[in-house]
Amino acid sequence: MTRRGVLGVAAAAGVAVALPSTAAAAATASSAASFLPDDQLLHLLRRATFGTSPSSITEIRKLGAKAWLERQLAPASIPDKVTDGVLARLPLAGLGIAEIRGQVTSGKLKQYSWDPMWQLGFAATARAIWSERQLFEVMVDFWSNHLNVTCPSGDVWDSRIDYDRNVIRKFALGTFADMLKASARHPAMLTYLDNRFSTKAAPNENYGRELLELHTVGLAYAESDVKDAARLLTGLTVDNTTGRYRYDAAGHATGAVRVLAFQHANTTPAGGEAAALSFLDYLALHPVTARRIVTKLCIRFVADEPPADLITALVKVYLDNKSAIAPVLRALFGSAQFAASIGAKTRTPMEDLAATVRTLGYGPAPSGTKFLESLYWMAREAGHAPLGWAPPNGYPDVAAAWASPSGLLVRWNFHLSIAAGWWPDTLVRPANLATGMVGPLPATYGALITALGVRLTGMEPPAKHVAALAEFYGKTPASPLKATDPAAGWMFPYLMGMLLNSPSFALR
Repeated sequence: MTRRGVLGVAAAAGVAVALPSTAAAAATASSAASFLPDDQLLHLLRRATFGTSPSSITEIRKLGAKAWLERQLAPASIPDKVTDGVLARLPLAGLGIAEIRGQVTSGKLKQYSWDPMWQLGFAATARAIWSERQLFEVMVDFWSNHLNVTCPSGDVWDSRIDYDRNVIRKFALGTFADMLKASARHPAMLTYLDNRFSTKAAPNENYGRELLELHTVGLAYAESDVKDAARLLTGLTVDNTTGRYRYDAAGHATGAVRVLAFQHANTTPAGGEAAALSFLDYLALHPVTARRIVTKLCIRFVADEPPADLITALVKVYLDNKSAIAPVLRALFGSAQFAASIGAKTRTPMEDLAATVRTLGYGPAPSGTKFLESLYWMAREAGHAPLGWAPPNGYPDVAAAWASPSGLLVRWNFHLSIAAGWWPDTLVRPANLATGMVGPLPATYGALITALGVRLTGMEPPAKHVAALAEFYGKTPASPLKATDPAAGWMFPYLMGMLLNSPSFALR
């Protein structure tokens, strides 16, 4: 069965694993914005990162929105010492194709080993949580879904790490045209969508179809377009000896092609690669591609059903800038529609997990990788392992796709587990959770609940919520709080968990 064949099955079976029906309802209701503070700086942070952290809040309040955004759009200028230290513990996640194959030859790795790909998943988890280059990592996640190559996956055992580094990460804030061409000539994509096996004698239509339908123009094609695209893309293959990309002129199908409005004489085998690259440029700069890319960006950053006028405006920015992504993001985040979208997005499971650790301000364990593996498996249990979506269309990013009671329970469980330090149990946390979260211990239960609500969600909980949480401890909001009370000690993580379970935290 092809990956397209499993698309419907995976969508039905996989998506249902995960998320909050209550949060999804809140996100689509007109009152959703009432769950979040009317604070444009926090709004930008929630949307352009994997969740606010105490340090990121301090930074954006110091820099202001424009300077903060420009800094994030230049990720190479941002020191990332903590994340670099964690990634150094995952050496296989940085290996190239030749290095992985070299380790197989030397006996350090078994052929077809998934260990490098597992480490890449752990690395994605670490970057989402602790990287200072948050917008870059959000865009890496965005493009990893748009140009999805499932990780781990057996066929790309030697190339998936390199794909992450030299396609997705290299062009995440560059131009889509460059990324599309890099993807089309990478062993991981050519293997994943079968183009490495496509020859002039037997053109394989899988990559040509997904290139059109998923990567560029959507359903704006005919079957004849798929057939001609498949013919034009023959010859883009993988060297079986080295595992690297190569163009095989002898395997290229010549003859005139027409795909949509693109036409090429395609007369010589030697010119086939150049013809294919010209075709990819055409697709990347097609107005329909522009609208699809921009719409997906608006779904990620603005709303599940984004405003049509914003999409139209951003299409012009995309085309005027020859598919450059940074200008589109500047225009998006600076738009009135973005400013008005508070409460219009719900966090995905992986995002919720990352936001939990970031909001709590917990640091990575001083050594080892077990804590990363634990966080990765938590995301996987919620149906959202980083890079792990099996079909070629990438994880969904709308609330309805993740709405389920079982998914809500999974989130609630990891909120409490992480906050309490039960699992993973080696994250760096304050010695005293209560004072570490809110400072000097407040005088009353109500003051404690309110202070922690502000600390974790950015706003004071409603009075009826404060009363309900105080009642959980058998108290009222006015009840005096002593340092020896369970609420300030061993039962404090339960208060953290309950506040993290709120609709306020579930919203992006």
